[in-house]
Amino acid sequence: MGSKWMSFDIGSFTGTMTAILFSGILALMFSRSLLQWIIGRFTKRLMNERYPENIWEMVTALTRLPPRILIENSLRASEGAVIERPFGSPRKFLTYDGLIFSPAQLATLVTPEDVDIDMRITIGPQAKKPLSLEIPIMAGGMGYGIGVSEKAKIAIAKGTAAVGTLTNTGEGGFLPEERQNAKHLIIQYHSGKWSKEPEILKQADAIEIHIGQGAIAGAGSFIPSEYVQGRARKILKVENDDYVVIPSRHKDINKPQDLRKVVDHLRALTGGIPIGVKICASAKIEADLEVAIFAGVDFVSIDGGQAGSKGGPPILEDDFGIPTIYAVSRAVHYLQKRGMKEKITLLSGGGYFTPSDCLKAFALGVDGVYMGTALLWAMTHDQVTKAIPWEPPTQLVFYPGSLTAQFDEQEAAKYLENFLTSFVEEMKVAILALGKTSVHQVGVDDLAALDELTSKVTKVPLAYEPYILSKEFMDSLLVPSEDDTDQLRPML
Repeated sequence: MGSKWMSFDIGSFTGTMTAILFSGILALMFSRSLLQWIIGRFTKRLMNERYPENIWEMVTALTRLPPRILIENSLRASEGAVIERPFGSPRKFLTYDGLIFSPAQLATLVTPEDVDIDMRITIGPQAKKPLSLEIPIMAGGMGYGIGVSEKAKIAIAKGTAAVGTLTNTGEGGFLPEERQNAKHLIIQYHSGKWSKEPEILKQADAIEIHIGQGAIAGAGSFIPSEYVQGRARKILKVENDDYVVIPSRHKDINKPQDLRKVVDHLRALTGGIPIGVKICASAKIEADLEVAIFAGVDFVSIDGGQAGSKGGPPILEDDFGIPTIYAVSRAVHYLQKRGMKEKITLLSGGGYFTPSDCLKAFALGVDGVYMGTALLWAMTHDQVTKAIPWEPPTQLVFYPGSLTAQFDEQEAAKYLENFLTSFVEEMKVAILALGKTSVHQVGVDDLAALDELTSKVTKVPLAYEPYILSKEFMDSLLVPSEDDTDQLRPML
């Protein structure tokens, strides 16, 4: 009986597979013929129709008009208003890619792998209450209500707290849960009318006076009130207004000298926590820094031209603000010239996506780096599958995104913690390879420039130029070894 059933099953299986194979061959034959006919007809039309009637005109047009410009112009035609592009400019700016690290080998020995690397930084060392962080990577300002959702803010607060760094309220409303879950919180003192009460400002670990940012410079923002519903509507004090307005200027800053009054007021109100200023990287950055120095700030946050946001007019994203590497180099040199480099903490943001970008910035003299876009992608991780291919992943985290209810903030917080941990551990490996034991020891001497423009901007020597050996180095080779005092080391 078993043999009979086995014979029947094998026969059925063989017949079925034969039918499927035969059907596949027929389908392939017909589909091949059909495909050949379609391509033939298309090619014939392509080769014979007049240019104004030929679809090939799209190809030639797009060689002059990139698809991004075509789509953005179509959005302008559709909306009849200023369009806002998320995540900053796609423009190709000069980046840190033109710099390379010089590894330790013989002249400088590599640090043993079991040595602990110090990644801690202090914001506002001259402040009465300096802010100390375990790592120099921080979450940039992303505003609740005007930018990201409540769940996203809580996830960022938890993820940054787990690794001992800070998060930033941005220009949005003050969210109590963000304060509760964050270990360190910078509150932005912005030009809006919300979240500036003394009882809120006193909960900050540092205050950042928002003047400008890389994605929209110092321009004001108008957010339709229909986009701000629910709890954020109350926090942002939206009543019957048509728009949520973030003015381009502070009411209490009408001339450069007024910044000092605001700094003094906030310092007295908060009992001596670090007070800083956030600016867009202007071509007149030295003048802006001088105003900040005059105001007595404890830190300066500079957003380069590659900075992103929830959305900004393309003209501001693409054509305002100098590249981050220019801003960093000029700011460091000016603060050194003024004798303020060790007194004022320099924070940088705009286009930081890799550990190497950040470590190169530290080598040039930056104290801490803000990240935004990279953190959002890291924390959403595989949750993006809840959105794609039908919706952009931003609908999970933007306020009011259509998929925010599906966003798991606990998972996101863990992913963010993992990302920041991995990010910093990779920088530690590089610091070991440089023969150093602290991020603060990494400097310009550890870099070489690959092109003349990068070298000129950063004052880093070109990689093809020979290294000039100092007399001190030569003399050091003549010092007897502790393990072999009966002979001198050979001279070069």
